Amino acid sequence: MKFTAIALALLASTATASFAQTAGDYPTKQVDYIIPFNAGGESDVSARFQQASWEKMFDQQLIIQYMAGAGGAQAWSQLNGLPDDGYTIMGINLPHTVLQPMEKDIGYTTEDLTPVNYFHYTPDAIFVPKDSEFQTLQDLMDYAKENPGMVTFSGSGSNSSNNLAQARFDGLTGLTTTYIPFSGTGPAVTAVLGSQTMAGFNYATSGVNQGDALRMLAVASEERLPVFPDVPTFTELGIDLVGGAYRGVAVPKSTSEEMRKAVSDAVSKVNADPDFVKKMEDGGFVLTDIPYEKMQDFVAEKTEEYAAGAEQLGIVKK
Repeated sequence: MKFTAIALALLASTATASFAQTAGDYPTKQVDYIIPFNAGGESDVSARFQQASWEKMFDQQLIIQYMAGAGGAQAWSQLNGLPDDGYTIMGINLPHTVLQPMEKDIGYTTEDLTPVNYFHYTPDAIFVPKDSEFQTLQDLMDYAKENPGMVTFSGSGSNSSNNLAQARFDGLTGLTTTYIPFSGTGPAVTAVLGSQTMAGFNYATSGVNQGDALRMLAVASEERLPVFPDVPTFTELGIDLVGGAYRGVAVPKSTSEEMRKAVSDAVSKVNADPDFVKKMEDGGFVLTDIPYEKMQDFVAEKTEEYAAGAEQLGIVKK
């Protein structure tokens, strides 16, 4: 079903509601949750985990729908035309929503969007095939130093968190490596598994999905991940690289302040559910809790950070 058709259906549903919704008792009915990507990716996986906890905690359905297209931009460009009563919410990602409009006219600006909660990120990590000659990150760095440009990293798309991480890695270490973008996490990981590239700058979650087929050399989290206790962070290895793809929830810009906070509070409650926490940590996700009241400062900080990274990627701010 095309995005516009679903948008119209959601509007019709809101128009025919027989009772007013208030922020104080949110949620009192089904919530439609739009994921701007295809099923099966990290956004979908985390939303499915949220769905189970949401329905357990609030006794209301969380209905997930997929609106893939243009790396999420198709959905984000139409977010503000959706019902603004808090019962239609949308997944939102960083750095996508900063870099996309910075690079070109994509149908929205960063300022057009209203994130109300960022609840996790997937750290960037360096992977090699299990039979790789590189046993440690230092092994890979030594090779890259002796062979400038010869170390190839697969990654999930151009101007993505993976691409930013590779550019920052080169800048921080003084090395020259080569980034090869693929159309998503799946193809990027397949490239590593098939030795199409020497390594991958992928998300830590890929290590969970692929098991022993991949070796993780370092992860861009602040602390070691519980599911990978033997994998060092870049910081431990003397490289100041922390980051990944942040995922959260957004609402239309016309949504009231009270309802924005109500949605954010609901997401935070789910984020604290022990069942949700376990699923996320076992999956290689890192939980955050950036609620609505902290959102302005968080987005401003990340926008500044990504703007600096954009220069390394050759993106000129429009």
